[in-house]
Amino acid sequence: MTTVPFRIGYKASSEQFAPKRLLDYGVLAEQAGFESVFISDHLQPWKHTDGHAPAAIAWLGALGAKTERIVMGTSVLTPTFRHHPAMVAQAFGTLGQLFPGRVILGVGTGESLNEAPLGFEWPDIKERFARLKEAVLLIERLWKEERVTHEGEYYRTDSVTIYDRPEVKVPIYIGASGPAATRLGGRIADGWITTSGKAPSLYTDNLLPAFQEGLEKGERVPGTVDTLIEMKVSFDTDRQRAMEDTRNWAALALSPDEKMGVEDPREMERLADQLPLERAASRWIVSTDPDEHVGRVMDYVRMGFRHLVFHAPGNDQARFLELYGSEVVPRLRAAVAEFDAAQGA
Repeated sequence: MTTVPFRIGYKASSEQFAPKRLLDYGVLAEQAGFESVFISDHLQPWKHTDGHAPAAIAWLGALGAKTERIVMGTSVLTPTFRHHPAMVAQAFGTLGQLFPGRVILGVGTGESLNEAPLGFEWPDIKERFARLKEAVLLIERLWKEERVTHEGEYYRTDSVTIYDRPEVKVPIYIGASGPAATRLGGRIADGWITTSGKAPSLYTDNLLPAFQEGLEKGERVPGTVDTLIEMKVSFDTDRQRAMEDTRNWAALALSPDEKMGVEDPREMERLADQLPLERAASRWIVSTDPDEHVGRVMDYVRMGFRHLVFHAPGNDQARFLELYGSEVVPRLRAAVAEFDAAQGA
């Protein structure tokens, strides 16, 4: 029996829009019936020209003040280098008090583009994973205990108390695109975050089994840990426009090897601009027909994802929110309700 509710969210493109404009889109998302808004926490964007990188924590505070019911969070923030775990615990403790029950802390291992420019030595994935695990456990402890003394492999605290803790538990979600961090999400987190647009076998044969292993290792009940996926969608009545919009996020189509060691947005932009349009669009569900579009989105629901956060690449986000909210979202909710009924959820 599934206990995690189905939710539809909006990904606020912080790398694409200035904070005030982005705030307007977050408010529009609530008005359009979206249930959550998530934002990346990047020091630098993937694109230098017309790029942006607002501070996510400050922006979430503004969004909370401008909205009434929307659940909001990071997808994701790195609590291991430029953000010390204790400072993350303090910041999200404050957000949790200001907006009880409306805040989610999404965390991940990060990327060198946002950490190495500040002088941090960028370690291998094994160390980044170990840092993330220690950081998550320390944050949880700081929200539960007083005068916390921690002598870890990577972090140290000496009698630290977070005086303003969340009134309602702030869920911690772990972002992952590989099995180790996905397994950790299933074992200790309140949710797991990943992204769409990759080979279906990655999810069915690799990530979802790892998530299930984590649930079993943590002795947790299936269906009680949220499964969030950032859905890369370019939906428009004009197919060519929908295709062209994906150029704004062509960097998503770069392979890990192509992005390896890139720590300057100008170089990331140069690499992305070299990609043909077909490859730039390869990570996105590009469509003009709402029924066909819903069918492709439902592939992820059938895999087991319950929290779909839609990320649109175009510059006219108000158009996307209106069009998606009227043409796609009602059809999608109906399709999910039918699917859940058939599954006995």
